[in-house]
Amino acid sequence: MKTGVLSDTQISQLLTEGGISATAPLAAGQVQPASLDLRLGARAYRVRASFLAGKDHTVADRLAQFTMHEIDLTGGAVLEKGCVYVVPLMEALSLPQGMTAAASAKSSTGRLDLLTRIITDRGVEFDRVPDGYTGPLFVEICPRSFSVLVRPGLMLNQIIFRCGKTIMSDADLRSLHDRTPIVNGEAVISDGLGFSVDLRPDDGDLVGYRAKPHTGVIDLAQVNHYDPADFWEEVRTTDGRIILDPGAFYILVSREAIAIPPDCAAEMAPYLAMVGEFRVHYAGFFDPGFGWDGAGGQGSRGVLEVRCHEAPFVLEHGQIVGRLVYETMSETPKALYGREIKSNYQGQGLKLSKHFASAH
Repeated sequence: MKTGVLSDTQISQLLTEGGISATAPLAAGQVQPASLDLRLGARAYRVRASFLAGKDHTVADRLAQFTMHEIDLTGGAVLEKGCVYVVPLMEALSLPQGMTAAASAKSSTGRLDLLTRIITDRGVEFDRVPDGYTGPLFVEICPRSFSVLVRPGLMLNQIIFRCGKTIMSDADLRSLHDRTPIVNGEAVISDGLGFSVDLRPDDGDLVGYRAKPHTGVIDLAQVNHYDPADFWEEVRTTDGRIILDPGAFYILVSREAIAIPPDCAAEMAPYLAMVGEFRVHYAGFFDPGFGWDGAGGQGSRGVLEVRCHEAPFVLEHGQIVGRLVYETMSETPKALYGREIKSNYQGQGLKLSKHFASAH
């Protein structure tokens, strides 16, 4: 197979050939332009602590050591804020040699401050599936800001498949930007495309949201349902700066509008020169077609999930907070994000997850 990230057609082929198997037929929309959504199985295990299996153990070995109790998700069950759970997924892999996979939280998952990471048998890294892996997949779930109600079949994570070296060099990225702009304004390219935070909106003074510390449960199956005011405080500023509080979780937005051409995918990554007082909770792969209209349009802005660490930190308008690492596709997908694939987030500005009613 040609070097690059696999397209929807190639993922479907992998399913047909047994490289991906599942305990239930695939759901509609589960195959995305360059990724496969992963579904929760019927059981969850409340564990004492987060873990990796390690090169000599299976996840089942570790669950036998660390499980506190088992939960049946069939009728819906609450995963409580501050606790750690492991859920076997419906999908399993039998990758051919030369193929690896990488997982990430879906956009809606990250915007709820749900820490979710894929683990594998004999795995030594979160969210990374080694060359030729054969075995089951599990997701570790740690709700950080809100307790959540989950059921089997919910899709909290996505996985991409890679053949060979897929990451574009800075030189290739500059060349791509010259051919078809990948960001409005100047492209700051260093180990990927840098992006900054927008704290001077064109309209008004609303720049973000901060998670409230004591809230009700969020049913992850509900869409456009919850009143944002029950779960979020508005963050407003008139001077282009805010102070992040330690331990608090914020939804902010990038100053730049970003585009992913059809023959590329991208992954949000931490900014290398970051000083350490905060981090962007980089949920996400960006599928081919995100923010792209084929005519050098304005793109879509990236929503930032930000958590402050030990000390209060002043964040200023235009401060670089992260980077997008672009990758080449093995082939152009049949369906593009935001065009054939409907999305809650195409053309977005500052936006909460799909579970919340739109603010007026």
